[in-house]
Amino acid sequence: MLEKFFKLKENNTTIQTELIAGFTTFITMAYIIFVNPQMMSTAGMDQGASFVGTCIAASIACILMGLYANWPIGLAPGMGLNAFFTYTVVGEMGYTWEIALGAVFIAGILFWFMSITPVRQWMLESIPLNLRVAMGAGVGLFIGLIGLKNGGIIVPNEATLLSMGNILLPETILAMLGFLVIAILAIRKVRGAILIGVMLITLLSIFMGIINFQGLVSYPPSFLPIFLKLDILGALDLAMISIITSFLFVNLFDTAGTLLGVANQARLVQDSGKILNLDKALKADSSSSAIGAFLGCAPVTSYIESSAGAEAGGRTGLTAVTVGFLFLIAIFFSPLASIIPAHATAGALIYVAILMLGGMEKLNWSDATELLPALIIIVMIPLTFSIANGIALGFLSYVVLKIATGKVTLISSGAWFLTVVFLSKFMFL
Repeated sequence: MLEKFFKLKENNTTIQTELIAGFTTFITMAYIIFVNPQMMSTAGMDQGASFVGTCIAASIACILMGLYANWPIGLAPGMGLNAFFTYTVVGEMGYTWEIALGAVFIAGILFWFMSITPVRQWMLESIPLNLRVAMGAGVGLFIGLIGLKNGGIIVPNEATLLSMGNILLPETILAMLGFLVIAILAIRKVRGAILIGVMLITLLSIFMGIINFQGLVSYPPSFLPIFLKLDILGALDLAMISIITSFLFVNLFDTAGTLLGVANQARLVQDSGKILNLDKALKADSSSSAIGAFLGCAPVTSYIESSAGAEAGGRTGLTAVTVGFLFLIAIFFSPLASIIPAHATAGALIYVAILMLGGMEKLNWSDATELLPALIIIVMIPLTFSIANGIALGFLSYVVLKIATGKVTLISSGAWFLTVVFLSKFMFL
């Protein structure tokens, strides 16, 4: 049944590989079930209820992606989007979290409408090949930067912005060890290398007393304090237009970069350049954003950490369904899930980041008008710490260079449209 539904042989994978890939993806993105509730509690939500809501929203989204689109993508409330929700909409602008959730829902509905029409797929497929390759590589650098930061390998520095951290700290040593273990096992063709590396570092952290084993099972708290509490009517206000638009565009283009990056990693791109089931993946992703609002979450979106599962061999929706069930199980095993420290997943993120840079060999290095915008995307995604902003700067430079060099006719209608959108984003949002 699983073979026929998920087309395992056709995608050159097995049930065991998919399960390992799903567990690997879950481990690398499980931090969200603890970070998101803490952040949302700052906005006034009940933290225990938010923990359960986060798990359920992620579970539904992952299972939907796996069953409908047959993609190995994990989804959860988006980092960055939840920060905008808490610190800007609620904290700075003074809206209640109920109204903010209403804005998330409206943005999700608009997102879904774009996905059921040819607009969003046309928009993504009209992206020039060089810029699509650059998105994957730029996203790779982005998660590599996150991994380096989580492992304490790089730290903030007022004089130089970034500098090397104290590599003699136990956590930093373990993060670097985790990367080396994963790399060695992968080179030696050991299945589940990333998963083995993450679990080994977690066990060493327990043995060294860095983290404490806090048991296995706990009864989940009620999520009724946030369930169906969104205020849609309150969000139907002219002053909320910029907020709704911000949720929409940031989610749209962050998702675009993530889906394109993981599609390449999971070998879902055909020789012709067509991406398998992209339309279904877009619909599943956009539907999840609206569903998450009912469960008290900021926009639910595809996670670039899914690349870890793709590298572990995940090729089909069985990987995503596995991630979904693990999120559901995490509700009851929160003490166990919570002990996996950031430095245990840092090595996995760094390893996947390096692999994703391999796509740069597909760049057209002979045409500067194609190459320079791609390099701008690759560099600016991690340096601005924003997939959306990095892509925007690349597109703007692409159009300017084409116009200035007399190649206006080579600019696709989609590229023109996206340029106008990005300009509007910088000017008015």
